[in-house]
Amino acid sequence: MSALESERGTADTLGTGGKHPADAVRASPPAQAAGARRTTPEPARAPSARGAGPVDPWLADPWADALRSGQGPVFLRRDDGWLLPLEVERWCAAADPADATVLDRCEGAVLDVGCGPGRLVHALAAAGLLVLGIDVCQEAVDRTVTGGGTALRRSVFDPLPGEGRWGTVLLMDGNVGIGGDPGQLLERAAELVEPEGQLLVEAAAPDVDERVAVQVVDGRGTRGAGFRWARVGALALPAYADATGWRVEHRWRAGDRNFLQLRRRRR
Repeated sequence: MSALESERGTADTLGTGGKHPADAVRASPPAQAAGARRTTPEPARAPSARGAGPVDPWLADPWADALRSGQGPVFLRRDDGWLLPLEVERWCAAADPADATVLDRCEGAVLDVGCGPGRLVHALAAAGLLVLGIDVCQEAVDRTVTGGGTALRRSVFDPLPGEGRWGTVLLMDGNVGIGGDPGQLLERAAELVEPEGQLLVEAAAPDVDERVAVQVVDGRGTRGAGFRWARVGALALPAYADATGWRVEHRWRAGDRNFLQLRRRRR
């Protein structure tokens, strides 16, 4: 899935400085990426929802278990008990026709934020594009690398390779919710792309705009640690974009999914 990122990291162990993303990706084949993952600091730990002391929700929770097996059911559970199903089986499969409508719009070197098990990284690499996936979940990175992609265990808020030089940043599968603050995330994405670079976003249902506390839970009632998340629909997203230096270039619907193409405004 999406990396359900909620914590900021502190260090860039790759030391890529101002390298172009193409250089960063070429320098990070799967074997080297695995080494970089081992030296990346752990995400900050949150208290367990079950009161069992500190836990890493990305290594010992229902989401990590689902990624290892490739199967659900798992959900995002809001404080009021509302459940959002997470599409583990689809995210662990190959890119589908709706995904293709996004992938066809990718330009230059691509950074997939919250790459999950790597279906988009794999599809872009197969099409000959330079692509790097990042995710805070070790199992997600492992699946991406095992499938032949390049990925790092990293938060989008960590220092990243090639900052300011990516042609396209992806926020798919609801990942515009990372961190629970869409404006802050779009500002960060603006730091990552090149001048007039683009951001391809999958939005929630059109009338949704909420910031919530959630947990990942499975069908047996096992719960991961709580974190902040946001859900932003196609109607609300343009306002966040305008406030953070983006303009909406195109919006479309594929199946039951909503997408927007945002372009950096000229400074």
